[in-house]
This record gives sequence, structure tokens and C-alpha cells, in this order.
Amino acid sequence: MSKIFFAEKLEHLDSISKEILDYTSNHKKFIFFGEIGVGKTTLIKALSLHLGVTDIVSSPTFSIVNEYQAYGNTKIYHFDFYRIDDEKEAYDIGYEEYFFSDAYCFIEWPEKIPNLIEEDMVQIKMSVVENKRRIELII
Repeated sequence: MSKIFFAEKLEHLDSISKEILDYTSNHKKFIFFGEIGVGKTTLIKALSLHLGVTDIVSSPTFSIVNEYQAYGNTKIYHFDFYRIDDEKEAYDIGYEEYFFSDAYCFIEWPEKIPNLIEEDMVQIKMSVVENKRRIELII
């Protein structure tokens, strides 16, 4: 099942993120594909805000994972695997503890950890087409 959204401006990611959460209400693990600068982190910020995060949401480029607190003691883990050299580094941070928890996981650069991705993770593929952000949601 897939759904496609278009955002003419980054501000449109706010309403799109709400639709994504409504559409994927039974899912908590999301993998984000797209080139640098396409808006992956901005979309994750919008998703996190809709889930009740009041902390500053930023890319965990150097820390690999950031943890946020949301409504009702819900945790969100935001991963950025861009800088890892191999999957062993994901094992070193204890990825299983995060991925197999009941928390939301937003994973940027999943192509760096292909053997750790589960089939039931929601895919979000982002690109820019004719000056619009194209967001393809695949469940």
C-alpha cells in the first residue's frame, strides 16, 4: 500500500506529517530515504511535534541517535546512520534495544544498515520533483 504527498514549501510538511501519522496509526518504525537536504529531518521534526515532543528535534548526525519524550511517556528514537561505516556500529550502540522496543523509531539513511531493517517498517521516500517535495509512503 502506498500514498504520495507533495509539499510545495517546507511548511506543508506539518499537515502532511499529521496525515502520515493518521494513515500509519498501527506502525511505529519508519525508515526515511532521500538525498541530503530533501527534508527528512524537517519531516521527522513535524512528526515528533504531532506526537507531543516539546524538546528541540535535531539531526543526530554525530551522536547517531537522539531520544525524545512525547505524550503519555511515549519515547521517540531518531537515528541518522549517514556517518557509520558498517552495520557493526549499529550493533555497538545497541540498536536492538531501540528497534525492538515499543517506542517510535525514525531512521534516516537505512541503506547503511540493510540487514537490520525489518519488512514491516514504514518506508518514506523523499525527493524533489519540479520544485516540490515528493513524499512516497509505503506500508
